Amino acid sequence: MRRVLFPLLAALFAILCTPPRAGAQMGKMVRIPAGSPEDQALATVNAAATAAEKIALLDKFMAEFGKGDLAIVADEQYVTIYAGEKQYDKAFEYADKGLAVDADDYGIAYSGFRAAQEKGDVEREFRYGLALADIVSRYKQKGPPAGEVESTWEPVKKETLAGVAEGMNYVSASLFNAARGMQDVKLQATLLERYAIAFADSPYAEPAQTLVADSYRRQGNYAKMTGFAQQVLAKDPNNIAMLLLLADDASDRGVNLPQADENAHKALELIAKAQKPAGATDEQWAQRISVQQGIAWTSIGQVAIQKKNDAGALSAFQKAAPMLKGEPFLYARNQYRMGFALLNLKRVPEAKTALTQAASLDTPYRSLAQDKLNSLPAGPARKKAP
Repeated sequence: MRRVLFPLLAALFAILCTPPRAGAQMGKMVRIPAGSPEDQALATVNAAATAAEKIALLDKFMAEFGKGDLAIVADEQYVTIYAGEKQYDKAFEYADKGLAVDADDYGIAYSGFRAAQEKGDVEREFRYGLALADIVSRYKQKGPPAGEVESTWEPVKKETLAGVAEGMNYVSASLFNAARGMQDVKLQATLLERYAIAFADSPYAEPAQTLVADSYRRQGNYAKMTGFAQQVLAKDPNNIAMLLLLADDASDRGVNLPQADENAHKALELIAKAQKPAGATDEQWAQRISVQQGIAWTSIGQVAIQKKNDAGALSAFQKAAPMLKGEPFLYARNQYRMGFALLNLKRVPEAKTALTQAASLDTPYRSLAQDKLNSLPAGPARKKAP
């Protein structure tokens, strides 16, 4: 019986906004006295009619006042103006300058992220997106500023985090989709691994983890795949996706069979207790549960057939079949495996039925199942009617 690799995530699985300024500010608070020369110079910049005029006036502002924290104010405007003019490299230059002065400036990092996204520069999109995740993470851990008490600081912090929540949801979704769209599986795995660490609380964290592990699997880098999955499980022992991936892979390759069986059974226990996430419909949830249970049972069956327990394997494959029927690849693989269990049990007519079901679907198992069917002896000749 030959095996075929497949991307497991295929079976297991915004509104644009500007950087909010509500509540307290993330990053340094640069105070410019009203009516001061600096304030008047910035007012002149804002009143300028064209981008070229604004840039010229900002250059003048930097020459006169661009020392220390005041440079942040100018850098923010440079990024916005150059990005608006689609001069993205200049926008990145000033975003980097601004973040060098203040690594916690949410506005500059967000503007850099949007500029990178507009240009289609995925590497910079990730750089600024991950910087945003770090900024928000540091802010969450931040204590009250000097002179402010905890009781008044916490509501301000809460309001600020609520103000950036929509923007961060957009960043998170955008980075996940950008990484998932990479055709180079090695680059995809690298980007998703960076994403899964920075956005561990994101709703996309679990599919990102699954994609990372599955990318390593498709590359044939089983050691790295297993190491990554075990790293995830060390932090989250009840991660169903990683348990299923390890069970499916090990049972398919015929390695570490006791652990594969244990992982599959543990996944079944966790699936039975799982709660439907917010936003998922009853139909979506039922489909997800069905596929996960089917993967667990077909893994258990494959472990059994590897151990020459054909009766146990058949029972598991029979349980998996209706659960996987909506997933052509998984269903065809399960029926192909079931065919071999039935052949080993000398139940040839039933084996032919299972193999015919596998051959009926447009998957890599079509030719494998058909070849096996062609190798089987024909049934007994039918008697002619008298």
